[in-house]
Amino acid sequence: MRKTAFLLPIMFLFGACKYFEKQVPNEDALLQQRLEQIDWKQVSSYPSVTECDAITDKELKRECFFATMARLVQEKLGADTIAMLHPCMDTINMKVTVYSDARLLFEPQFPTDSTTYNRAKMDSIIKARLVDFPKIEPAQKEGIPVTSQFIIPVILDVAQ
Repeated sequence: MRKTAFLLPIMFLFGACKYFEKQVPNEDALLQQRLEQIDWKQVSSYPSVTECDAITDKELKRECFFATMARLVQEKLGADTIAMLHPCMDTINMKVTVYSDARLLFEPQFPTDSTTYNRAKMDSIIKARLVDFPKIEPAQKEGIPVTSQFIIPVILDVAQ
């Protein structure tokens, strides 16, 4: 009787060990599952400038950044040679690229069918003027800085 009383709990222990075995998930399968959950077309946080850092709402922060960038570009191009050379041009769509290392690239988007302005001259004027911007924090995806692009309309002040 003592032997069976002793063997019975030991048998339960060996049988119960199977209930505690857990399958370790496959690392590649977990990675693939996480990659499928990420929306690669949207960033976690948009680029930002210092004056927009206090804003916590994602959409308001985005709007603040775009408004600030448009204002800064307009100030730098203000009553510049572009407005003087081409008074009929009141707006330039500017493609802005904010690289993951916080570098900026500005590319004017001129109409493809227009021959009224010298693109090379306009590009050189724009590149000469659009320097010395305040520090910009790049967009982030899952906490990692990423490159982002956007187009902002720049209104040239031809009244000056």
